[in-house]
Amino acid sequence: MGLFDRLRGGGRGGSGRGRGGGRGTLDRGSHKGDLSHLEQFVATRRGVEGYVEPRTAVTETTIVLVAADGEWTRRRIDGLDIARRLSRDLAIPVYDAQVTGYPQRMRDWSARQKDSLD
Repeated sequence: MGLFDRLRGGGRGGSGRGRGGGRGTLDRGSHKGDLSHLEQFVATRRGVEGYVEPRTAVTETTIVLVAADGEWTRRRIDGLDIARRLSRDLAIPVYDAQVTGYPQRMRDWSARQKDSLD
């Protein structure tokens, strides 16, 4: 059983919520590709930290992973419990983005990427 199956409680179909019905947002839920991407990001970068962004009326809960050099990626996750499991299973610290904000290195990396396109 892969990490995705463990996180989803054994590979259930659908959104994995089991709460009887729709999501309540305009966004899609997470899927196997999202969690696989997160696993790969952590495996191929050093010093990765996670920043959980809360569910809104428009988007599902997301997590931003930020590497030591500031490179970052964002993917949907199925809630705070999944973020906690990711933290444990991938051995990375995970923070609440609303409380801590984002690290400066993330903004610096984004600025460098923008400059390289000009």
